[in-house]
Amino acid sequence: VQLQASGGGLVQVGGSLRLSCAASGGRVFSSSVMGWFRQAPGKEREFVAAIRWGTGRTYYADSVKDRFTISRSTAENTLYLQMNSPKPEDTAVYYCARGSELAYAPGPYKYWGQGTLVTVSS
Repeated sequence: VQLQASGGGLVQVGGSLRLSCAASGGRVFSSSVMGWFRQAPGKEREFVAAIRWGTGRTYYADSVKDRFTISRSTAENTLYLQMNSPKPEDTAVYYCARGSELAYAPGPYKYWGQGTLVTVSS
């Protein structure tokens, strides 16, 4: 299983950006959970959002709720993160991950993408 994250870049405060994560090497099972984490310089990797692949139920960190939207295309085996109204504190490397259970810590996720850098400028 391979995860390929893309879509990062420079975005201004109040703008928008959409991250993608393409899963290859096998079907994403409906029982899977896929999520986004981020890691800023000097900080630990933190949970951003997650989605249950089969049902589409979503979960968010309080810091991004009502600004970011996680979604998926089961037909294309692709995970998305729509980032609206980003703030400078959202600047980080964003990683997509796949696991078999919902977790708000990175440990239980077995597969990881390579990360894509998002820089929010004011």
